[in-house]
Amino acid sequence: MFDVVVIGGGPAGLAAALSLGRTHRRALVLDAGEGRNNPADAMHNFVTRDGTPPADFRRIARAELDAYPTIQVRTGAVATVSAAAAGGFEVSLAQGDRVTARRLLLATGLADQLPGIPGLAELWGRSAFHCPYCHGFECTGRPVAVLGSAMPRIRLALQLSRFAGDVVLCTNGGALPEDLRNILEGNRIPVREEPISHVDGEAGKLDRIVFESGPPLARDAVFVENVAVQRSDLAEQLGCAVLSDGCVEVDEFGRTSVSGVYAAGDTAHRATVPMPVAAVIAAAAAGTVAAGVVDQDLLSEDFALPNPFGRG
Repeated sequence: MFDVVVIGGGPAGLAAALSLGRTHRRALVLDAGEGRNNPADAMHNFVTRDGTPPADFRRIARAELDAYPTIQVRTGAVATVSAAAAGGFEVSLAQGDRVTARRLLLATGLADQLPGIPGLAELWGRSAFHCPYCHGFECTGRPVAVLGSAMPRIRLALQLSRFAGDVVLCTNGGALPEDLRNILEGNRIPVREEPISHVDGEAGKLDRIVFESGPPLARDAVFVENVAVQRSDLAEQLGCAVLSDGCVEVDEFGRTSVSGVYAAGDTAHRATVPMPVAAVIAAAAAGTVAAGVVDQDLLSEDFALPNPFGRG
């Protein structure tokens, strides 16, 4: 039986494994290889790793884990998880193997659902983005578009207007309330309301946005209104409490509502936080915190000590 099985080999899972390895906890990392930022050329806003390709980040992290003999990393998807009759948890892999663990740490991440605009998926992560903190700086001085008509899209358009070459809001046929239109006009941000037919681009580079009527709009990048959904149903299988946005509810220590089950990364957040934080460095930090709490939980159990974080 492993001390901990970490499900997910992205920043949260890898950071958690590093902390567990440094306390000689026997841990297994299971990585399905479906990282949310895989399509991106580079990840940003991670001090010392700004601009690093996601694949390089994972390769470096795995190489660092090789120094810790109690850590194993395996490639493979998890099919089911459940409480084991003898205590702890049983994890069944898609290829048929089974492992058991005293604790589970879910770092399965989210997946992005994009607007159904032809051509957009081919640009995702390279010139079609959703996060200004991850990709906004690279749009400095360049023409960009923001898709959508709700207040968060107006905020994003205004944010990008501070440094982008020029910004156009494209509502894709959506109605723009008059008060929001006035805000945009007051800040010299044009609006295109026609439904979008498709986007043109090659080799991941956006060329133009084509509307069902009116002239096309030449742009270097487009910020879309994506919908982030859970990549895995493992938390649901375990009966973990889930928030209204579909993310797993955790406390400030990464603990779910199910004793012995932890979650880290953008798959989870606290109820007081309005949305998952889609930042690599935040995911890694959450993994580190959760791993430390898991270790203390196990230590309390092994030596019959009070848990310094309260419940297990």
